[in-house]
Amino acid sequence: MANVVIVVDMLVGFLDPSRPLYCGPTATAIVPRLRQLIEEELSKGSHIIYLVDTHTPDDKEFQMFPPHCIAGTEESELIPELRGYPGEIIRKTRYSGFYSTNLEARLRGLKPDKIIVMGVCTDICVMHTVADARNRDYVVEVPRDTIATFDQEAHAWALKHMEKILGARIV
Repeated sequence: MANVVIVVDMLVGFLDPSRPLYCGPTATAIVPRLRQLIEEELSKGSHIIYLVDTHTPDDKEFQMFPPHCIAGTEESELIPELRGYPGEIIRKTRYSGFYSTNLEARLRGLKPDKIIVMGVCTDICVMHTVADARNRDYVVEVPRDTIATFDQEAHAWALKHMEKILGARIV
């Protein structure tokens, strides 16, 4: 069995400074390390899954956040730096990659030794995906230099929560 790497929302809508939900320079700064880790894991035979935030134009989430990552727009596409890597795309409509997707079935079929989660936003989609993976008893690892969010205080809180409450290994 190999690992499964889940790359959360490394999308134009979150990493392009001209977009309404740009996660900031801390998010763009993780791209080189994220690429390095993907390459390392691919060389070990790991499977890569890209979770991709994809919304309808009238999504209820837009009551809290500005419209973003609408289906069919460039915002809901992987950043150019990741497009050349193999892996599968799972489109999601909520914070957790498990909500109304086939992620659970894919993981059941892949039987990973562990799941490595990286991407944005630490305190939103990353944390909710980690919580749901841990609730399904997967071993979860979160490399701290491959995640980022808008708010550094929320980032620190989410890291601590994922480690101390959810039982993820923060490395």
